[in-house]
Amino acid sequence: MTIDITRSVEAVHAIGLVPAMLDTVCRVTGMGFAAVARVTDERWIACSVLDDIAFGLEPGGELKLDTTICHEIRQNQQAVVISDVAADEFYREHHTPAQYGFRSYISFPIILPNGQFFGTLCAIDPEPRRLDRPEVHNIFRMFADLIGFHLDLGDRLSETQDDLGRERETGVQREQFIAVLGHDLRNPLAALEAGLSLMKRSPSEERGNMIMTAMQATIHRMNLMVGSILDFARGRLVSDLALRVESASAEQIVKQVVSELEIAHPDRVIKLQCDDVPPLLCDPQRIGQLVSNLLGNALTHGASDEPVIVHCRASAGDFLLSVANSGPEIPEDVREKLFQPFAQGTESHQSGSLGLGLYIASTIAKAHGGTLEVQSSAAQTCFTFSMPMTTGAD
Repeated sequence: MTIDITRSVEAVHAIGLVPAMLDTVCRVTGMGFAAVARVTDERWIACSVLDDIAFGLEPGGELKLDTTICHEIRQNQQAVVISDVAADEFYREHHTPAQYGFRSYISFPIILPNGQFFGTLCAIDPEPRRLDRPEVHNIFRMFADLIGFHLDLGDRLSETQDDLGRERETGVQREQFIAVLGHDLRNPLAALEAGLSLMKRSPSEERGNMIMTAMQATIHRMNLMVGSILDFARGRLVSDLALRVESASAEQIVKQVVSELEIAHPDRVIKLQCDDVPPLLCDPQRIGQLVSNLLGNALTHGASDEPVIVHCRASAGDFLLSVANSGPEIPEDVREKLFQPFAQGTESHQSGSLGLGLYIASTIAKAHGGTLEVQSSAAQTCFTFSMPMTTGAD
């Protein structure tokens, strides 16, 4: 297989969280070298490297493929974990540890969502390390999945940009796709970045496990979100959403989004009240998008020294979700345009957003047979989503 070395290195470099990931795995394991490697049937190429043991590799550097354990991982797509080569019955006689002088080794495969093998997230150290721990495996598995997700996302974005050049007649829909992608992934990406930052500052096992659980849930939500957003790439209008309706816990959906944004905005206070709400018949991923957009909007435009209030409840056969924040009143003429795509209103409501969040939320509400309304005064701005408890989108 012939590969473009520069493209592989640049694709990994474009994932801004990779250096923090490598730093985190080294801190958690105590190892001195970590890398993201592109591994094919012919070559092993370092795409991103953290080297505190003078191993000597830099991004773009290569190792002879058959001298690496990653070559074997590419063939069976199974992780390899060696806490101490000298005590490992299989690898103590293996040629790779002897050649490169390491005593501990860990490598997890990076597999793209389409099942294609990209390479590995790996680490080595000249000293034995305690690697056979659940938290270590979870971190490597989670980071390998996240890297694979971003690489696939980068490829899809590149393909979309090519389509824009070739098919001008679909330009509007393609631009919407890119805009929604950037908008809806901003909150979970911020939560992941904040989680990594917390782990770097305080890498205790208990805190690390708690943060990793939250980050894993966020990654799962991102994967589902990408599948939904790709409706745009298939040429669908956002007003024609395809729903995957199932019975779901409204409280669980809302709590997940609130937890995600609390990590992303540690300086803000979010007060959540969920009354006893029966299960909803809805598309949980779409409702999660709606909640994330409403809450992100409140955090962006609300008073920074006042809490954002989130309240979900059932009333007369309907599910109601309200998100309220203090701050300047939204003028009436702006309110009339809030749910239109790319409409941002006055200067006070421009903060670098794409003007899509409320439009997406409104569209999701309509797709569920519901409504999204806003009330705004000098004291408070409140968005209220309402939908039937059981009818969903028929």
